[in-house]
Amino acid sequence: MFIQVIQGKVADADGLRAAMDSWQRDLQPGAEGWLGTTGGITDDGMFVATVRFDSAAAARRNSERPEQGAWWAQAERCFDGPVTFFDCPQVDVWMQGGSDEAGFVQVMEGHTSDADRMRDLMSRYTDEMHRMRPEIIGATIALHGDGAFVETVYFTSEDEARQRETMAPPAEMAQAMQDGQLMDNLSFLDLHQPWLVSPAR
Repeated sequence: MFIQVIQGKVADADGLRAAMDSWQRDLQPGAEGWLGTTGGITDDGMFVATVRFDSAAAARRNSERPEQGAWWAQAERCFDGPVTFFDCPQVDVWMQGGSDEAGFVQVMEGHTSDADRMRDLMSRYTDEMHRMRPEIIGATIALHGDGAFVETVYFTSEDEARQRETMAPPAEMAQAMQDGQLMDNLSFLDLHQPWLVSPAR
C-alpha cells in the first residue's frame, strides 16, 4: 500500500465537500489502483486526508491524469494558503486497518526514532490492545521522510474513544513511548465527521 497525505487550511468547507463528492462521482471510476480516502476538517478548519493506493505507480498515474489536474485546480481554491502533500511509501496496517463504518477518526502526526521497533511493538501487542480498546477498529501507519509518520486511527465512536483514551498501553509499549523511542513531536487532528470513501464493490 502507498498513502498520500494532503493537508491545508480550509477557506470554503462546503465547496471542498462538493469537490470531494464530484471527484468520487466523476473521477473515481478512472483512478486505477485507488483503494480509498479518509478525510475531514478539524474544529479549527484544518483539512487532512489520507489517500490510499495499491502502489506508488498507481498514485503517480492518477496525479498525471489531465482530468485530475483540472479537478485539483478547482478544489485548491477552497483552501486558505498552501496545501502540503506527503508521499508515504512505507505503510503498515494495524488490526483491521481502516473502515468506512468508523464514527470517529483521529490522525496523529509525529516522529519516531525507531520505526522498526514501533512496528514490532504494535504487531506484538495487537491482540492485547484489541482487548483493552475494543472501540479501535484499526489504523494505518504511513512513514515519510526521516522517521516522520502519519497514523490514521479508526474508532467505532468518539464517545467510546474518549472513555478509554486514558488507559495505559502494555508496559513495554508505554516505556518505549516514555523514552521517546516510538513517538514524539505529536499532533492530533480529530475528525468528528470523517469523510470515508472506498471503491464500490
